Amino acid sequence: MNGNGTTARRGTVRTTMAQAIVRYLVAQRIEIDGELRPLFAGAFAIFGHGNVTCLGPALEEVKDVFPTWRGQNEQGMALAAVAFTKAMRRRQIMVATSSIGPGATNMVTAAAVAHANRLPLLILAGDTFASRIPDPVLQQVEGFGDPSVTVNDAFKPVVRYWDRVVRPEQVVHTLPHALATMLDPATCGPAFLGLPQDVQGDAYDFPARFFEPAVHEIPRPRPDTGQLARAAAALAGASKPLIIAGGGVHYSLAEEALREFAERHNIPVVETVAGKASLLASHPLNAGPIGSTGCTSANALAAEADVVLAVGTRLQDFTTGSWTVFGNEAVRFIGLNTATFDAVKHLALPVVADAREGLAELTERVAGWRAPDAWSERTSVEAAQYHAYVDKIASPSAPSREERPTYAQVVGAIDRLALPSDYALAAAGGFPGELNSGWRAKGVGSIDMEYGYSCMGYEISGAWGAKMAMPDRDVIVFVGDGSYLMMNSDLYSSVLSGHKLIVVVCDNGGFAVINRLQVNQGGVPFNNLIADARVQEVVEVDFAAHAAAMGCGAETVTSIPELEAAFGRARQSERTYVIAIRTSAYDWTEGGSFWEVGLPEVSGRSEILAARAAMEAGKAAQRVGW
Repeated sequence: MNGNGTTARRGTVRTTMAQAIVRYLVAQRIEIDGELRPLFAGAFAIFGHGNVTCLGPALEEVKDVFPTWRGQNEQGMALAAVAFTKAMRRRQIMVATSSIGPGATNMVTAAAVAHANRLPLLILAGDTFASRIPDPVLQQVEGFGDPSVTVNDAFKPVVRYWDRVVRPEQVVHTLPHALATMLDPATCGPAFLGLPQDVQGDAYDFPARFFEPAVHEIPRPRPDTGQLARAAAALAGASKPLIIAGGGVHYSLAEEALREFAERHNIPVVETVAGKASLLASHPLNAGPIGSTGCTSANALAAEADVVLAVGTRLQDFTTGSWTVFGNEAVRFIGLNTATFDAVKHLALPVVADAREGLAELTERVAGWRAPDAWSERTSVEAAQYHAYVDKIASPSAPSREERPTYAQVVGAIDRLALPSDYALAAAGGFPGELNSGWRAKGVGSIDMEYGYSCMGYEISGAWGAKMAMPDRDVIVFVGDGSYLMMNSDLYSSVLSGHKLIVVVCDNGGFAVINRLQVNQGGVPFNNLIADARVQEVVEVDFAAHAAAMGCGAETVTSIPELEAAFGRARQSERTYVIAIRTSAYDWTEGGSFWEVGLPEVSGRSEILAARAAMEAGKAAQRVGW
């Protein structure tokens, strides 16, 4: 007899499909800093009729070794799972499970966030009945021309691995494949399993060895010798080389290797949004953030660079200015990336390899070679000008058009008070741009700016997951009023679970940064700021009172000195603490490179036509056809 009271064949364990999935997940291990830890750290779950009766009991049976956290919204809990694994540098994975229908489709956005950011996430969603006898089941959306399609098919474009398990024995094949996809740096991303309600409860005699403990490690592929030789030859011939540090530097735990490589070969480093804090901001070779939300120093060096070593970046145009900022017509890219798809972008010489190992082998090939001192000295001059500019606009005395604190001043205040162990987190809206310039990293890996998918609502939910991963660090959330109103319920989750956050809410009256784009491209303010939307009256939200209603410590401040004092109180608080502050809707840190957006070719507004002309002029500098 087995633990379920039923007889199994010799060498097998008879259990339900739902129990088999959970039992397999619990058995997986990974070594982190010399310690064996669960590969799957737990699950975020909101139960409904599609997962509560079978998967629910399976999770309850292991609650002491595999914790299940109750979210308030399916998208939010899946975003928390994404931020958890990002904070863990992909070394642990979280599960997110929901019922069928709206619970499942709420997680599609979070899956896209994980996919764009190359992060593992295991999604287990309830599905309709494989038998189809009860069709249409509650919340089922019927496909008139294809009865096999359910809303779970919507996940296919935004996951790396997708399967619908229609027989219990299929999990023996699909779970290892899903796991391998999530652990492989070249294919890393979310995996989705649709679990029909009837099949979840079906039993099968599973091989006992399927549930035996297994220890995994993340592969570190080494570069092909031919690719390495070509990259080394290009780099050794450079007079103005530049390194772009992308998110892959963090995922590979290659920060130290990057620093050593840059120092040994005297090469300036610029950082993408995902790669920020690969080097300390104070490092003499750190030229700052690159791209549209970057700084003049990084983009000035990029304009002259003749060889660009792109490490672990997918070269998103907005975050790197990849199509316009590199102005040297002879520039050559070297793409060091685990994914061939990314390594060959911009006609690069690909080096398909792990970032840490690729840097180690590349440095051997160019041993003794250093870039000219004049180039690194230029870095110091440019970086000093960048820091002086940020100090100026972040000063409490800097002018504001609305006589309210600016985002730059808010970021500057927290940046001045930050400790090396602090972890800042933001997404979408105005904050990634402001933090990209204004957060001068005192600690390596000290920030998460979700700009891969630029997902509003990631901030608070993501911070909850990040705090789970880093319980001994202060997680500081920067969120605008628009994102706060879009998704804030995981403030309550953080209070219930005891994962204390520090949340700074900047209220600028709506979607102010997109209003900036609208106006700067010749449009009139329309439907972005609350005052410009179709409303009967403008009602100001008391964000502190709202947060306090969910159990947070909270207060409203009106000035930068008050913010600094409140931040000290937030540090001392034992529970999540929210600081609300009204900020200017019209003062922003200037971006550093051209960004192409679609503009009307014909318009009755001369301002839009002028913006279109400027856009065409900017497009003329794109490297298409070089």
